[in-house]
Amino acid sequence: MPSPAREAAFDILFRVEQKDAYASELLHSERLDALSPQDRALCTELVMGTLRWRSRLDLGLGAVSSQPLDKLDPEVLTALRLGTYQIAFLRLPVRAAVNESVELVKRARRRYSVPFANAVLRKLAAKPELMEPILSPGPKTVLDLAGLYAHPLWLAERWAERYGIEVAEKICAFDQQPPETSLRLRDPAAEQELLQEGIELQPGALLTSARRVSKGAITQTRAFREGRIAIQDEASQLVALLVGGGERLLDCCAAPGGKTAIMAERNPEAEIIAADVHPHRAALLMERMRQWPNVTVMAANATELGVCGLFDGVLADVPCSGTGTLARNPEIKWRLTSDDLSDLHGRQAAILGATLQHVRGGGIMLYSTCSLEPEENVQVVEEVLQSRPDFRIVDCRGELERLNDSGELAWGDLDSLLDGPYLRTIPGVQPGDGFFGAILAKE
Repeated sequence: MPSPAREAAFDILFRVEQKDAYASELLHSERLDALSPQDRALCTELVMGTLRWRSRLDLGLGAVSSQPLDKLDPEVLTALRLGTYQIAFLRLPVRAAVNESVELVKRARRRYSVPFANAVLRKLAAKPELMEPILSPGPKTVLDLAGLYAHPLWLAERWAERYGIEVAEKICAFDQQPPETSLRLRDPAAEQELLQEGIELQPGALLTSARRVSKGAITQTRAFREGRIAIQDEASQLVALLVGGGERLLDCCAAPGGKTAIMAERNPEAEIIAADVHPHRAALLMERMRQWPNVTVMAANATELGVCGLFDGVLADVPCSGTGTLARNPEIKWRLTSDDLSDLHGRQAAILGATLQHVRGGGIMLYSTCSLEPEENVQVVEEVLQSRPDFRIVDCRGELERLNDSGELAWGDLDSLLDGPYLRTIPGVQPGDGFFGAILAKE
């Protein structure tokens, strides 16, 4: 029988590939509660590592397989990738990695593929160099980046064209490492409590109110279970701070609620409406918002919010490609195509256009994504504003200076956080995920 950690990793990888599920959500599901802390850690390593390095794993498998990889049963290919990752990147004993993957093939009722899987993995273990891409002589090329850091070529090409090859390499390299765990401390006393439980923390790199976890299982602490701390990327926290204050606030694409919570904490006297289009996500959001009585949750499409009045501040953190979060969501890079960006652009423009009607005169809209792609960011804002002359773009520098003056911003290089009037963070260049933010003010 395969070990519990490998069984769980196989099941998650198979669902990610076949059901378009998200690995990060499955790795935090109750299904893994039965695993020991060690098995849970190994399962996470196997899942995220296999997804991050998939193209490199397939490069080696394709070189030794007698059959094209796209002709293999999905269960067999998943077991082979899992075994290859252990051999090549974890340096685990070959015998254990091969035997465990063969057992996974048997468990998936693909016994006729057992000799094939066994032979392929043993051949690859004898020639690990087959997974190394052939690099160009001289300076690195975009093709080198895509092969070396296991990214789709089209994504690497876009980033190199926009940011230059050096920054593109920083993004690709950042995506291949487990991201830091950042915290938002709701209760200042929780920090001392965490230290007493063996959690080691570092100051926030972007925000003084944030903390970075350098050691310890933060999800096993009492403060986390009681909701007195929250895991949230620092750039995501910064975006929420740009919404500002007011008597009525709206978060129109709110789940899972990290930014809504910051809006509620910063504006305890404000009436806050949080909407999400998916009823099950809205139900989870409602559960999470119980500790903030000033937040009302509704299941509703952001383009059809109906009569909910006007607001001083509206956050439209719209669904996006997520190319700024590939370090924590590596499966995205294997699903996304360039054609998807056009579809996302249309949906994002529809949400922004519809929700602008809920901003009162003198109020602001914060449009944001965790995407690096201009089709989802600047191009959406500029297209929608062509038909809304009653809105103007506000330079984010002013808000960043306000946060800097108040001591909330730990990152001193404001210029690096700006792209013209917009907020922009780049993975591997600034701390945390890649985010875009635009502040639009109604005259």
